[in-house]
Amino acid sequence: MSAELLQRARGGDRDAFTALIEPHRRELQVHCYRMLGSLQDAEDALQETLLAAWVGLDGFEGRASVRTWLYRIATNRCLNMLRSSARRPVTAALLPVRPPEPTRLGEVPWLQPFPDVLLEGLSDQAPGPEARYESREAISLAFVTAVQLLPPNQRAVLLLRDVLGYRASETAELLGLTEDAVTNALKRARATMDATRSSGPPPLPPGSPQERALLDRFVAAFTELDVDALVALMTDDVWVRMPPLPFEYHGTEAVHRFFTAIAAHRRGIARMVPVRANGQPAWGEYFRDPVTGGLYVTGVEVVALAGDRICEITRFESGLAPYFGLPRTLG
Repeated sequence: MSAELLQRARGGDRDAFTALIEPHRRELQVHCYRMLGSLQDAEDALQETLLAAWVGLDGFEGRASVRTWLYRIATNRCLNMLRSSARRPVTAALLPVRPPEPTRLGEVPWLQPFPDVLLEGLSDQAPGPEARYESREAISLAFVTAVQLLPPNQRAVLLLRDVLGYRASETAELLGLTEDAVTNALKRARATMDATRSSGPPPLPPGSPQERALLDRFVAAFTELDVDALVALMTDDVWVRMPPLPFEYHGTEAVHRFFTAIAAHRRGIARMVPVRANGQPAWGEYFRDPVTGGLYVTGVEVVALAGDRICEITRFESGLAPYFGLPRTLG
């Protein structure tokens, strides 16, 4: 931290303030996303954090780093949003056909994907030595979804301790809790997370020939709605989800029923444009307009891999396409 930058920022120099906080902006956004599960809510929380930091800069005493001070503000802004239920309204377009009976109704309708392009330029600050999660797992959809099932305080403690690697004493100070309260919250949060953690094989290396071959087969089956070929690429315990719709399908039999129902009432997808989300393969899906002949985006598909099989498919609505640089229409 530059003492000169801090002094200038306290004097009202916005450029100095920007230079002070810019190295931490992206990692703060990721932290807010993990806390809230929504890309749009995370952006709101980030903006509130930066405004609060600017307004409260005179109160920064320098006992901790600027980074830690910003994490304190960001975490508490997210906790306020969670406790006040001041969440962005969730709306969902209807499916083109009545879906078959789901395995269960999902509990996280506000879940949104995080574009990998926003993971670029993250701070080089390594997590503390007590972190338990590698960065790739801690941004995955499975991890973020599981975090959303934790009560707010447990959520904050888990992320500060096991993802960012803050010590118990530091976490207690950040959250205004006792160390005993932090320890107890962490114990309960870890038990919940361990119960949902996958025990399957690690995914294929991103960009590897093996991953490309698998994804090529997936795209071919998905665009043609070849249900048998699609299901053949999946693990036995595969999940299909489509937030904000609550329907979730588990296992190849349930997934086969779901895609069979969709295939019977829906035209095939004309093009899949590859992107990446949450460190996972993803695509913008485009349908051809029967009147104009143009292609229009209808959703974002994100898949998770276990070894050389697909273990999860999550479909998100088309309104998120711009975050991935996906145009609304293609010529």
